[in-house]
Amino acid sequence: MTSEPTTIEKIRGIPWSIATFAANTFFVQFTFFGSVFPLFLAELGLSKGQMGFLFSLMPFLGLIAPFIGPWTARFGYKRTFLTFFGIRKIFTILLLLTPWVQMNYGIQTTLIFVSFIVAAFALCRSIAETARIPWAQEYVPRSMQGKYTATNNFFTSLAGFGAVGIASYVLGLGQGLTGFMILIAGGVFAGMIGVWCSAFIPGGAPHPIAPGEAKPKRNIGDAFRDHNFLLYLGCVGIIILATVPVSSFIPLYMTESVGLTKSSAVLLQIGTLTGTLVTSYLWGWVADRYGSKPVMILGIALRMLVPLALIFIPRNSFISLYAAVGISLFQGIADMGWGIGSTRLLYIGVVPPEKKADYMALYFAWIGVLGGISQLAGGRILDLTSNLSGSLGPFPLDPYTPLFLSGIVLMLLSLPVVRMVNADNDFSIGQFAGIFLRGNPFLAMGSLIRYQAARSEEAAVLVTERLGEAKSLLTVDELLDALHDPRFQVRVEAVISIARMPAEPRLIEALGEILHGTELALSTMAAWALGRIGSDSAIPTLEKALDSPYQSIRAHAARALGKLQAGDITPLLHARLQQEADRGLQMAYASALGNLMARNATSDILDILYTTSNPKARLELALALARLVGNEHRFIQLVRASRTDLGTGVAQALAGLKKKFDKAAKREGEEVPALDECITAFARNQIPAGIASLVEILPSVPSHHFDETSRRILAECTARLAEFNETHSEESHLEYLLLTLHVLDVGWHA
Repeated sequence: MTSEPTTIEKIRGIPWSIATFAANTFFVQFTFFGSVFPLFLAELGLSKGQMGFLFSLMPFLGLIAPFIGPWTARFGYKRTFLTFFGIRKIFTILLLLTPWVQMNYGIQTTLIFVSFIVAAFALCRSIAETARIPWAQEYVPRSMQGKYTATNNFFTSLAGFGAVGIASYVLGLGQGLTGFMILIAGGVFAGMIGVWCSAFIPGGAPHPIAPGEAKPKRNIGDAFRDHNFLLYLGCVGIIILATVPVSSFIPLYMTESVGLTKSSAVLLQIGTLTGTLVTSYLWGWVADRYGSKPVMILGIALRMLVPLALIFIPRNSFISLYAAVGISLFQGIADMGWGIGSTRLLYIGVVPPEKKADYMALYFAWIGVLGGISQLAGGRILDLTSNLSGSLGPFPLDPYTPLFLSGIVLMLLSLPVVRMVNADNDFSIGQFAGIFLRGNPFLAMGSLIRYQAARSEEAAVLVTERLGEAKSLLTVDELLDALHDPRFQVRVEAVISIARMPAEPRLIEALGEILHGTELALSTMAAWALGRIGSDSAIPTLEKALDSPYQSIRAHAARALGKLQAGDITPLLHARLQQEADRGLQMAYASALGNLMARNATSDILDILYTTSNPKARLELALALARLVGNEHRFIQLVRASRTDLGTGVAQALAGLKKKFDKAAKREGEEVPALDECITAFARNQIPAGIASLVEILPSVPSHHFDETSRRILAECTARLAEFNETHSEESHLEYLLLTLHVLDVGWHA
């Protein structure tokens, strides 16, 4: 048995695969699958029902797939595909005889003749496709499935632009069948080029049965018992019934009801191809990153709007063509989403690789049955409603209206079915929508492109910063990638950027790994970042970091736990504060306890404040104490006011306190100290006199208006301010002064 191609061989074969389908695009657009074919049949004089019959031959003959699946494996997927992919071009050449048959034998014989050609083509196509689908599963690397599908669609769309443009030009040159004959001949030539290109795709080797070897076990029964596979088939079947008839008869709808010319109707495919082209990479990228099912559901939701828009399109107007192009553009976007999502889920999440031959044969037969039924039903509906006209309220009525409305209803019915299919990822549709709704998705998308293009370290650092600024979950994978960049500054920036992001489990897990890793410079930053993100899920890993052998990591972990309000850790931090001799760790524990509202640590923090000389450290300790009282923002305002003009700032704060004291005296009849002398001293920037006056006043402030924590802080502040001009400088008293004002203001309770 020939082994499967290596990944390198598969990657080398992908351009040949894309070239095959690009060349085949010209063939299908000029013959059986584009807008040209229904217009060709209309030119022959066939009815809608007869057209539906011809359209149905293609999918109905897909029923042979389950019976020939094992044979294609033994003969070789590649050999089978090449053989019948080429033979079908030979049958297509016979269409060039159609004008002669019509001229000599009439319309009925022409219908039989065309039916024979379509049936022969469909039979060859079914055999070739039965081999191609498992072959494609073999020669496309699983990790590149979404990207390959998107790239393939991109180039086939480009080819489609050329094919549609040529078809529109040729049909616009004149009347009759001549233009159609030119296109069919050109299509067959392009198709033969596609056959040649496909010969260079690897894989698909024969799997013959060796002498004495038992025949491979068929898996058709397994497929019928596979609940997830059946759900997938049900969903795909409903979408086929909803969309295939509409798509097949849109060219005729545009010429008969909207008033477009045949040339313009063919040209509409440019809109569809544009929608396909501009979104194929995006859909493929999203499917590979977030899974197939959200993309499928979004594609269905968008596709439902297409028939609704077709019902209300302006008719016989100068804007009809522009509106039709816009609808076609939107249809291309929606179809691409559904196509990429459903194809990826089929290959990655639904069909077991070891059972691909029979599963895929059954899949192909199923879509053949539903495709044939949908075409017959579509043609029959149009025949039955051929005399429908008028309007029903805002709804214009014509033979195509029931077809469009049935499509909308069927797509609505498909949504609960697709939701039941087991996904290839863990993203729900709500989570998927949230990815695009949170943060700035436009900045995120631009940053993703720049991230891949960044060449220098400086450029990589800048774009990594932008990834975090977007605050969008779209950038998660790139930020995780940046954490493993060999350039140190990029890794540093990645940690900083992740700290700006909303909480996301993978980011928190990655920071936890760095926190407990060996790169100490990043470990401390990771602890800070975990606190900055603000997710409780980071608490366990931060608690573990409290036992790190490195003081800097313990300090940052403690601060982060305080930020996260990890109340259960309060007793441990308090105990460590009492035992710790290192000043940096004392600061970290005190700050964390302040955030945790650990009022039983008040005395310990006051003791550390008294013995600390660093001005910034003293302010942080004062802030921790202020948090125990409450209203952190008010304390920060006092600090900022004191920086500009200490005397004025304190005087203004005391003036506010005076109003509070005066109201209390008036309301409760209490005796409260007069603050006028103190206010005047500070207002004149006489700081020593102001502090002395304040120290005299504080003992007379009614203590029952304060809780135990506030009373303890006030008592300590009074004692330390009384030492002014003895052993302390003015600057060292700033924290006590601000704390006093803060407690008098915020700690006062009526």
